[in-house]
Amino acid sequence: MSCVLKTLTTKKEIDTVIRDTIDKVVVLRFGRATDSVCLQLDDILAKSAREISKFGAVALVDIDAEDIQVYVKYFDITLIPSTVFFFNAHHMKMDSGTADHTKWVGAFHRKQDFIDVVEAIFRGAMKGKLIVNCPLPPERIPKYQLLYKDV
Repeated sequence: MSCVLKTLTTKKEIDTVIRDTIDKVVVLRFGRATDSVCLQLDDILAKSAREISKFGAVALVDIDAEDIQVYVKYFDITLIPSTVFFFNAHHMKMDSGTADHTKWVGAFHRKQDFIDVVEAIFRGAMKGKLIVNCPLPPERIPKYQLLYKDV
């Protein structure tokens, strides 16, 4: 999917995309091009990119790139794929009933689920909110266990 979606490999590229994308949700998928779940998510992102183009922009981030480790540590990317959302250079959070509101962990079940999430984030951001409620039913939200280091 890297031929369809832009792949970011340096911190400067990520900073530029986050800072320079105005009035659109920036969707950053952190993962690996060789992981099967990442490929499943990339397929959904690529198929949805055109439909969300008026209110969202999608980019892939390779977590193995050396320059990206600042973001990997900052967002605590321990499970892949992890998807992080921004709007006008602000980190957007989503309450999906999981313990972590800062990112979406795992793949979306359907293309429409991804579109609904990005649209909900966009609508909330346009109202000035920094955290929005997830529009998906609980059975379509991936569940995972958080592992805390040094606790």
